[in-house]
Amino acid sequence: MTLLSDAVVAPPVARPAEDPERPTPLWVLASLGVLSSAVLTGACWTAGHVQAGATLQTAARFFHVAALVVGLGAVMAVDWFALLWLLGRRRLSETLSTACTLQIPIWAGLAGLTVTGMFLRPDMNSALTLVKLGLVLAITLNGLYAHWLGQRLDRYGRLPVPRRLLVQSGLAATVSQTGWWGASLIGFLNSQS
Repeated sequence: MTLLSDAVVAPPVARPAEDPERPTPLWVLASLGVLSSAVLTGACWTAGHVQAGATLQTAARFFHVAALVVGLGAVMAVDWFALLWLLGRRRLSETLSTACTLQIPIWAGLAGLTVTGMFLRPDMNSALTLVKLGLVLAITLNGLYAHWLGQRLDRYGRLPVPRRLLVQSGLAATVSQTGWWGASLIGFLNSQS
């Protein structure tokens, strides 16, 4: 069985059922993307102007790791359910329900990482730190895109899902995993210097 088996790919004539709930308008998601970018920019500016003492920095480090566990752990659970769905071992509804349920821990983890990161004295002149911030922005925007994509997938119910949505889902999961693990690796490397 391949990941993109015929069992989950829609024939050209399949149409999704009408969703009783209206999906989030794209302008709302775009506005949230702009707001998220502004918040991250503000956090970077604040980090350059905050002088955290040793106690605050130690507490921030602990809560930074805790936020990473919460956020990345929830992302891993969602992506695991998605993989099981692609392998035919879970229903799409179970996967989407898991993703919906875990949105709060994912966003809380990301917010916690942003807030605590301001007190860890990030070197804003370091190329690695700038790459990490780019990855954080990418996973934030990708999270909004994944929300939009999940709403499109939810419209299919038991109908086969078109290949293009499967490819888009795979790309979103790849960006998510690359971003979270890449930012984690860079954070680890920065903490060693």
